[in-house]
Amino acid sequence: MHDLATYVAGALKRPLPRPVVEKTKHHLVDTLGAMISGSRLLPGRRAISYVRTLQGRKESVVVGTSFLTTAEHAALANGMLAHADETDDSHAPSFCHPGCGIVAAALAMAEREHRSGSDLLGAAALGYDICTRLTMSLDAKEFRADGHSTHSFGPTFGASAAAGALAGLNYNQVRHLFSYAAQQVSGVSCWMRDEDHIEKAFDFGGMPARNGVCAAAMVAHGFTGVEDVFSGERNFFVAYGRAPRPTELVRELGKTFEITNTNVKRWSVGSPIQAPLDSLLELIRTHGIAARDVEHVVIRVSHQGANTVDNRSMPDICMQHLCAVMLLDSIITFKSAHDVARMQHPQVLDMRRRVELMGDDELERALPSRQAILEIRLKDGRELRHHTKNVRGTAQNPMSRAEVDEKSYHLIAPVFGKRHARRLLDTIWQIEKIKDVCRIRHLLQT
Repeated sequence: MHDLATYVAGALKRPLPRPVVEKTKHHLVDTLGAMISGSRLLPGRRAISYVRTLQGRKESVVVGTSFLTTAEHAALANGMLAHADETDDSHAPSFCHPGCGIVAAALAMAEREHRSGSDLLGAAALGYDICTRLTMSLDAKEFRADGHSTHSFGPTFGASAAAGALAGLNYNQVRHLFSYAAQQVSGVSCWMRDEDHIEKAFDFGGMPARNGVCAAAMVAHGFTGVEDVFSGERNFFVAYGRAPRPTELVRELGKTFEITNTNVKRWSVGSPIQAPLDSLLELIRTHGIAARDVEHVVIRVSHQGANTVDNRSMPDICMQHLCAVMLLDSIITFKSAHDVARMQHPQVLDMRRRVELMGDDELERALPSRQAILEIRLKDGRELRHHTKNVRGTAQNPMSRAEVDEKSYHLIAPVFGKRHARRLLDTIWQIEKIKDVCRIRHLLQT
């Protein structure tokens, strides 16, 4: 706790290495794109309408709207917007989506405290470091198998760290901050049964962001608490750790920045579907495959991945549907991935019947690497195979600034218009020049 609190309290006084600054910008741009596109989806609309009823002091913007509210309420709404869909980033080793909770909390608190763009970047990078290490300290795979939601636990601590740094908490206050984070953290992985994605958006983004801002704001106001929630009688690891590794919390802090190990999604679809779409696109482009040529497709992913995306009712998390659409269109766009009506189109249904999804023992053992093996049997007798080991956008195969910009532009432009979208993105790519984050509010509003 001494090392952790010292690091968090001094985080914004230490400049980030230039590659980390660049990668943090990628995730800020990517998450804002997810928020803005998510503001028009059902979970986003519900979040916005709810926080409108709460009103409160005008501290922070609700992205994609024209109104301000308290930092806590804005964090709740923006966190849900960021995970209103399967567009936001993910960190494979910790089994969580860091950005939706952490960026939402950092943005809200940066506005509340009138912090600079550089401070926002520093707080976001810090949040990713604490978020991912927290879940890894619990053995993320086992923790998830026990029924806990890794997507809620790590991001709550990450959002707390980011918000606490921006609130200017000192060493002793950071110790109290983590105790309030621990008391608020929760999450049961039954979110997998949420068909509307509303509770899932709350669990992944809204709840961690809100709770992190709440913890930081209360401690900044003078709340005190337990000095060390991670050790001593009845501590956090006693409550949650099957075989915990507490030292993971401070492993290589300041040397290994976990935001550089975080994935940006190439496709706005569920994580287990990323690798199959990469493989399918490669086979389509290499061999000139058209839907009419295909007799049968077999997709092999981890058992965990197959269970998550097998014949789901939502298009963007349904493996068989999305592969059928890509075969028909030769690409997947945000629009085609979210076209619910098309799930009943006869041509899509016919192609979907030719797509078989299987869980694979070898690919299960490869986790947290989300790999896929795709096999296609063509009507002319040819059999094609592709194994995607490193999905585009992962730490092992990262997207360029231009690719992240293009993805986010296509998410933002339909909501804000092309000129507004371009101005916003150009500003975020240079956000370290902004002295007060409140000055970019107008670019986040409609």
